[in-house]
Order: sequence, then C-alpha cells, then structure tokens
Amino acid sequence: MRVISIANQKGGCGKTTTAINLASSLSRNGKRVLLIDMDPQAHATLGLNIDGRDSLYNVISKLTPRKLRIENIIKQVENSFDIVPSNILVGTLEQELADEIGRELKVTEIIEPLKNSYDYILIDCPPSLGFLTVNAIRCSSEVILPVETSRFSMQGVDHLLDIARLIKDRLNHPVDCRILITMFDSRLRHSFSMLDQIKSRFGGMLIDTIVHVNVKLKESAVMGQTVANYDKYSRGSKDYFSLAKELIAMEQQGAQEGAPATKAKAAAPAATKKREEFSEKMQEMIKEEVRDISLTTFALQSPEAHSVYVTGSFNDWSLDESCRMKKQDSGSWIAKIPLRPGLYKYQFIIDGKWCEDPANPNQERNSFGDINSLIEVGNGQAAQE
Repeated sequence: MRVISIANQKGGCGKTTTAINLASSLSRNGKRVLLIDMDPQAHATLGLNIDGRDSLYNVISKLTPRKLRIENIIKQVENSFDIVPSNILVGTLEQELADEIGRELKVTEIIEPLKNSYDYILIDCPPSLGFLTVNAIRCSSEVILPVETSRFSMQGVDHLLDIARLIKDRLNHPVDCRILITMFDSRLRHSFSMLDQIKSRFGGMLIDTIVHVNVKLKESAVMGQTVANYDKYSRGSKDYFSLAKELIAMEQQGAQEGAPATKAKAAAPAATKKREEFSEKMQEMIKEEVRDISLTTFALQSPEAHSVYVTGSFNDWSLDESCRMKKQDSGSWIAKIPLRPGLYKYQFIIDGKWCEDPANPNQERNSFGDINSLIEVGNGQAAQE
C-alpha cells in the first residue's frame, strides 16, 4: 500500500483538485483508492457532495460524544474509490492534542487497519504546516507538491521541504517528495519561464505529467463530480489519467528493481541524474504545446505613455509582466504574445487607463460599455501591427 500526501501551504495551487482527480484516475486504472480529507475546510468532501457530519474528528478526538472507528466513516465515491470526509471540527484537533505524547502518530495509527484494503491512500492536507500536515507526512511514504507556475508557489515548496527534512531528522521517517506542475497555461510565455525556473531549482523532483488550465476541472467541482465522471474526454481528465499512469509505472519500476517504488530513484543514481534534466517525455509534451503557437505582435503608438500593457481573452484579462509592452525608440510600444489560432478580444492599458486599439477597426462593444478590439490568429499568422 502506498500512502501519498498531497500538500502545499499555498492555497489555489490545485491541491484538492489533484487529490480528488488523481484518486479517481487511479481507481479507473484498477487500483483500490482511499482519499482522506484532512483539510478542515473540507473542500474534497464538499467537492464530491459527500456528507461530512462524521469525520476524522470522530475517530481521533477523545472529547467527541460520538466516537467512531475509521471504517465507520468511509464513504464510497466511485467504484474502487472511497473517501474519509472532513468538517470544520477537524481543525480543533491541533489544540486538543497539543500536549499529548505521540500526537504526530495519530493518523499513522488509525490507517493501520486499512493496510490490506487499499492499494493507495491519498491524503489531502490543509494549506498549512501544522499538526495535521505533520501527521499526514509522518504516515506517508511520498509527498506530491502541486505547484502552479508562480514565484509564490515555489516559496511554498521550500517551506514544505523544510518540514519533510524535519520529520526525517527528528522522527526518523524519510519521505520521497515530488513536484507536480498544475494550472499550466501554455498560452503565456510567463508559464514557460516559471517552468524553466522550477526545473532549474527542483529538476530531480519533477513529475513528468503537467496538469493544464482546464475549465472542466472547475465545472466538475461545482457539480460535485470528478472530472473523469463529468467529462472524461476533457484535457483535465486526460492529464490526471496520465498522472495516475505515471505513478503506477514508478511502482512497477520499483518492483522490477527489487526495491520499494518510493526508493527506486534513491537506489539508482543514474535515474536521479536523468531526472535533473527535462525527461524525454516532458520535452515531447512541451513540443506538443508549442507546435501550433505563433508569436502575435501587438503594437501601439503612444510616445507620451509611461507604461502600457495588453490584456484580453487570451489570458483571462489578467495583468502580469508577460503582457507588459516594451517601449521602442520610435515611441511605439510592442508586445509579442504566443497565441494559438483563434479569435481573441483585447484592450490596451495605458498608464492605468483601459482603451481599445486605435489602429484596429475590428471592434465590438462589451457588457461594460467599453470597446474591445478583435484579432483573429490563423495558422502561420504571427503579427498584428
């Protein structure tokens, strides 16, 4: 049985989305899977429309009037996929057990009877580095750290690795930490820049599979379903299915080498060295992403401006450094944005003021009463002057 914690103290990085959909994908690959929701916010429980009135609190707490065994609170989500629900009371366990000896072993003790019932136990950790996260890592052989391509998410990785090292040193329990790139937007140069930085710092820990931005992942959570059940042909479903396949392949590789799956890389220095670079699979995935992308040039003549951005439907109207335009000696502003073929709406932001492109006659009025400029990018088209 493999016990894998899914953790990152930074919220909004796809942690619970990964926990839910990886569990579902592993079960669809023939594995018996239990997801333990240890987050007091209970997002995994709520995201699957599971009744969370009975939770880990009833199993661990000595103060609860309704004491239960973990087997009593397990709920079925899909075939071969079960969940241990959570609720707000789980957050009180840290204070209740603050002075208890062996408090960091509570989860290890309660999952012991489940050893022969499941192939995988996944733990959705809270977005913090407290008692619950320490318990989860202590009972795990592996930790998956979902990381979006942002600098703040990378800081969360550093903090969690410190906790893993502390658990190894003080509790004599090493864990194998791996990084999963999530919410990857291949339309933005910034995403590839951050991916390169993550590779440089944590190359040996990277999982090959990349989880892309996909609206079906959000829609499925709203509907209380896994993405595979909601839309099995969506990009999100395919990404998590690939992730499950990769984890299973690691397990099989470890078995063939006569070592536990979580120790396979440690037992093979050559494999570790190889993972310090982009694997062949990841390189192929990147090539697939950029194959039909063209650099589209946006230009604005505004010599008196101090700062200019271009934003639009191609980046969900966000304002970030990847869309900052560069001023030329002629007084014009230029930005080159990688775009796939399609029709896009956009505006310029000149010194904080939003406006349409005065040089582009293709326009439409939006719901705010403003004007959006329109650009259609075709195969091989690479410029909007």
